[in-house]
Amino acid sequence: MKFAYRFSNLLGAVYRHGNLNFSKDGNSVISSVGNRVSVFDLKNNKSETLPVSTTKNITCVALSPDGHLAVLVDEDGAAVLVSLVTRAVLHHYHFHKPVSSVRFSPDGRKFVVTKENVALLYHAPGKRREFNAFQLDKSFYGPYDETTCIDWTDDSRCFAVGSKDMSTWVFGAERWANLIYYSLGGHKDVVVGCFFEKDSLNLYTVSQDAALCVWETDSELADLKKGPRYSDRKKMGNRGAGGREDEEEDEREEGEDGENGAEVIRGSAEAPKEVEGVKNVRYKQTSKHFFNKEGDFNKLTAAAFHKHTRILVSGFASGIFHLHELPEFSLIHSLSISDQRINAVAWNSTGDWIGFGCSGMGQLLVWEWQSESYVFKQQGHFNNMATLAYSPDGQYIATGGDDGKVKVWNTNSGLCFVTFTEHTSCVTNVTFTSSGFVIVSASLDGTVRAFDLHRYRNFRTLTSPRPAQFSSLAVDGSGELVCAGAQDSFEIFLWSMQTGRLLEVLSGHEGPVSCLCFSPVRSVLASVSWDRTVRLWDMLDSWQTRETLRLSADGLAVAYRPDGEELAVATLDGELSFWNPQSAAQTGSIAGRHDLQTGRKDTDKVAAKQTAKGKSFTCLCYSADGQSILAGGQSKFVCIYSIRDQVLMKKFEISCNLSLDAMEEFLDRRKMTEFGSLSLVDEGAGDGDEVQLSLPGVKRGDMSSRRFKPEIRVSSLRFSPTGRSWAATSTEGLLIYSLDASLVFDPYDLSLDVTPVSVRRQLKRKEWASAILLAFRLNESALIREVIEAVPHDQIAVVCSLLPDVYVEKLLAFVAATLETSSHLQFYLTWAQNLLTTHGQKLKNRSAAMLPTVQSLQKSVQRHFEDLSKLCDWNVFSLRYAAALSNQRGLKRAAVHQASDEEEEASGEDALLTDPLE
Repeated sequence: MKFAYRFSNLLGAVYRHGNLNFSKDGNSVISSVGNRVSVFDLKNNKSETLPVSTTKNITCVALSPDGHLAVLVDEDGAAVLVSLVTRAVLHHYHFHKPVSSVRFSPDGRKFVVTKENVALLYHAPGKRREFNAFQLDKSFYGPYDETTCIDWTDDSRCFAVGSKDMSTWVFGAERWANLIYYSLGGHKDVVVGCFFEKDSLNLYTVSQDAALCVWETDSELADLKKGPRYSDRKKMGNRGAGGREDEEEDEREEGEDGENGAEVIRGSAEAPKEVEGVKNVRYKQTSKHFFNKEGDFNKLTAAAFHKHTRILVSGFASGIFHLHELPEFSLIHSLSISDQRINAVAWNSTGDWIGFGCSGMGQLLVWEWQSESYVFKQQGHFNNMATLAYSPDGQYIATGGDDGKVKVWNTNSGLCFVTFTEHTSCVTNVTFTSSGFVIVSASLDGTVRAFDLHRYRNFRTLTSPRPAQFSSLAVDGSGELVCAGAQDSFEIFLWSMQTGRLLEVLSGHEGPVSCLCFSPVRSVLASVSWDRTVRLWDMLDSWQTRETLRLSADGLAVAYRPDGEELAVATLDGELSFWNPQSAAQTGSIAGRHDLQTGRKDTDKVAAKQTAKGKSFTCLCYSADGQSILAGGQSKFVCIYSIRDQVLMKKFEISCNLSLDAMEEFLDRRKMTEFGSLSLVDEGAGDGDEVQLSLPGVKRGDMSSRRFKPEIRVSSLRFSPTGRSWAATSTEGLLIYSLDASLVFDPYDLSLDVTPVSVRRQLKRKEWASAILLAFRLNESALIREVIEAVPHDQIAVVCSLLPDVYVEKLLAFVAATLETSSHLQFYLTWAQNLLTTHGQKLKNRSAAMLPTVQSLQKSVQRHFEDLSKLCDWNVFSLRYAAALSNQRGLKRAAVHQASDEEEEASGEDALLTDPLE
């Protein structure tokens, strides 16, 4: 059970490459992040990464009109059909060539895939079970260069395809007699987007040189008439001309290109011949508009058109976007939303929100154009993530990256809510203080900074007397002492958080200090260095060296067990050694070099087995209960070891993305030629950007570039204080693995008499305590919840006093986990209060083992406290406003009544003056 961690979420990256999609209701945006897909719920402010991955980076995503299916296509053309309801893979398919775009028809029955210069029309998978979910219907050959975009008419009868040869082709999805294909020119650059008008065949085309062409047709959608197959029509024309050889050639071509009887339609520059009595559809360019009227050329990179509102949004390479109303081409507004190239644009269904994706900085923006405000604004780290830290209650994760930023993420929503940009170089380490409201970060810019999460500001900057690059960081349990190790001067600097003064410079190491760690229970600092020693510094006794532990190789990482009674050290020879910090004696060791299984890089001249001899673990982390340890390094695997048995319990594969380097174990001989490996040959930029080549030894680069292959590695690992999850910073981003208890059968003290029937029988007899014991023996969460919620609230104290000690811990852990999502807040808080009150002293004696459960309970209570405090504050302000409004209205009514009474008195006095006899 304790090792049944599963992939939960991907943080730290919101957009990498490809197109954007909105859900059917328009409240969620779907973005491709590497070889995974993330769904951002804009209404509930949450994010979720689907547990589905492709073999390489995803380039295009298509959603079915009902929002139940999605087609994901990667760089090589491998497609995956995914159910967005069950989050499961339904079908695999390979198009054998890179795919530029995919689009479902509005009725959901077909979808078009464009690759190279061909458009393939497939039958969409339906509700019935099929052996092949992707069935090819027709192949359309028209453009002479690669295709770029697709759009459908509203009735799914026709679709348009844009191309890099500056032409746009209109094809009939069915066998129409008057519309088989039609070629439109008029542009002088690559066609970026083509869009049909609502319920019409009229067309708008947008090119990369910021030009818009408006095309009108002489026919309506209702004028399309059924006709013969295109091949039969060509044969009829050939027979009329007396060409038997042409007929045989057409049959031969159809046999070569058709797949499973699919019809092949080949377009040419000439219009297809008309059938007798049927007039072909004809297009006419009515106007042409240019976006850059001032003359400053700006490349148009993305466009989207909302048919109901007739508004066109166009994104440019400079980060500017325009909104135009068509067909008049009247500018609504023009704004700069980013300083990077806009790669993707999408409208939601209502036309209120616009989604923008900028791969240069990994930005995902959702803009409400009517109020001119952000609905959603997220950005990941530009370069690699270097480090992470959990807050003491497990609600937040702080990350530091090579871009010099410190970001704080909410583990419940998966979104970043604050970014600190004060550092001017790579952030090497971050940590929380024990209060959970201060983040301390160390950087290569020679500063250690403290950030306040109440006011979101950098309130303390700690520096050394002479410039030093800080590579390690540690804060003691009280939050008063801050230590940072330098990688160039071999010294450890010690500051006071309260005053910001440098207290001491600890010297003694003869190599760079690679890692620092404070003991959780004593004021002792452990430092590991490349000089093959671990030094224990006593913070209470003049900061002297208390012990020196000799290692077999250079030390890379050190970690204390949560109870402070054990120390783990990772060395350069791939070993994990365990020490008793009190007696300075080694208690065990694990040889983990063979468990890393490093991959072979494309440029390596040796095999992966030889490369692995120089690899080692670079980050360590104890589990919350201290019984196991996580270890990771320059590999796609993270290993979890049992410390007591000193064996490998499980290996987690961080990524299966072959777009990253060092992923494959063996040499791919398909890439080998007589001149060397094809991976060393630069194929050019392809999309107009400059060519990016990785220099020898460089592991950093533009993560969004398709030409650059960063190396897979794990730079930091942390267990959540609640023990329910752990996180890893890798080349892919921040990955979170959590326990999924519903999928793991873990019975406790099970016998033949323990059944759900016997549990419910005890409930009918009102034997609450025995029913809870039987339910925990079965260990099914649904049954346990049913039993606990059946207990009357006035009997909770009695039931808690009757429970054995073993079941108290299990019940408290279940209450802590359920309280986070349950709406029965007072009920479960009553359970927690009675359990802690009745068994508090016994639980305190086992505080080390109970710490994860208590922290999980604290996290749940803290989350509900924050939500309810906001709601209560809102209600208080609303009531004050209503009371003030009613008082104001009462004063107005009193003033009106007073004025009317004065008028009546005045009119009575006037009447007496005019008629004194009365």
